[in-house]
Amino acid sequence: MNRKKQKGCGCPTFSPLVKESANVLKIKWQRLVSEGGTCPRCGSTEKELDMAVSTLKQSLAPLRIEVILEKEELSVAEFKKDPLQSNRIWINNRLLEDWISGEVGKSPCCDVCGPSECRTVEVEGQVYEVISANLIIRAGLAAASRLIATNKHESCSRET
Repeated sequence: MNRKKQKGCGCPTFSPLVKESANVLKIKWQRLVSEGGTCPRCGSTEKELDMAVSTLKQSLAPLRIEVILEKEELSVAEFKKDPLQSNRIWINNRLLEDWISGEVGKSPCCDVCGPSECRTVEVEGQVYEVISANLIIRAGLAAASRLIATNKHESCSRET
């Protein structure tokens, strides 16, 4: 009997796990911007976000996963309607806290935010007012692993 050897995912022929077209890890962050500035909490999160994106780009480059960062501004009026929209991060259209089993909370912030309580994220019992690079990287890697698994499944589906 002449059988093809199966490799990798069990497909008759092994396809690379990574495809060019679907390898984007998109990170979107929105925060309050008032008179060209933001609050210290969002300002610190921005620095952490930039560090995390740099790390993710380096880590995911060998897998040919492109990391794209989009920063969006919330107006004061939008912020006043719903303060928890500020300092919010999505990774591949899913909230950061969903990737890392976190919970959204709120706490008083600063003069820029006025009397509104601003967004916090709680993970494993620790409350984060500033979203740390470590949390962003954790969420980004979880999203990347899902992206790779999806790509692997799609290439198997096409070949069988």
